[in-house]
Amino acid sequence: MPQDERPPSAGRVSGWQPGTGPSLDEAARLLATCELTIEGRLPWSSNLTFLVSLEGTDTPGEADGPDRGGPVQAVYKPHQGEQSLWDFPDGLYRREVAAYVLSEALGWGVVPPTVVRQEAPFGPGSLQLFIESDYEQHYFTLLEEGGREDELKVFCAFDVVANNADRKSGHVLYASDGRLWGIDHGLCFHSQHKLRTVIWDFADEAVPEALVSDLQRFVAAGLRDDLAALLSDAEAEAMLERAAALAGVGYFPEPIGDRPPYPWPLV
Repeated sequence: MPQDERPPSAGRVSGWQPGTGPSLDEAARLLATCELTIEGRLPWSSNLTFLVSLEGTDTPGEADGPDRGGPVQAVYKPHQGEQSLWDFPDGLYRREVAAYVLSEALGWGVVPPTVVRQEAPFGPGSLQLFIESDYEQHYFTLLEEGGREDELKVFCAFDVVANNADRKSGHVLYASDGRLWGIDHGLCFHSQHKLRTVIWDFADEAVPEALVSDLQRFVAAGLRDDLAALLSDAEAEAMLERAAALAGVGYFPEPIGDRPPYPWPLV
């Protein structure tokens, strides 16, 4: 797991995986409706972050171990646990949810189901499905192994559109079924250029045609109401402009400006 989101008791924690839990669509509904039980704090996060269980979602144990069953779990980031930042407006949890909505609107499916919860143990915040993953794997290891470049380019394009200011290598998860997921999107969607990412390996390469088509469709459809509700007018406008520009240019950008283009730590 990324170093800032380790579970409090890894031996007892098993995240969602296909076939042993609800479908992704059903998981999104459960995230929005189930009662939550705090399992523990994820102590390496810069903001208050909790592992929670969704009441009434027990799944049977599987053949590969007695701890495979249990309730569906999620990562809860309450609004009141956020540290104030000079360069980002209040309410980072809404950006976590906006990243999921954007991913779904583009048809890319790179962000686990994430919802806003008004009724939660420590007040309003974001709730994201906790994914079973191989936490020894991350962007750098996947790139080095090779063969996943097309999938990683999706994350590259997503981060450009979302203006991700904190894409660490460990924020790309390798799930138990081999699927790649992106997490930790609280520092996204600023109206000013803030792109800080480890994914610069595709700079100046052509954006795959399928992604260009998705971006064009997204821009032509206009801003979705559920996405507009999570962003300011300036942020929403800037996001659409970034999507249109990436589709129009057709190449992944290089770092610009005098700010460091990488987050820290890198993993």
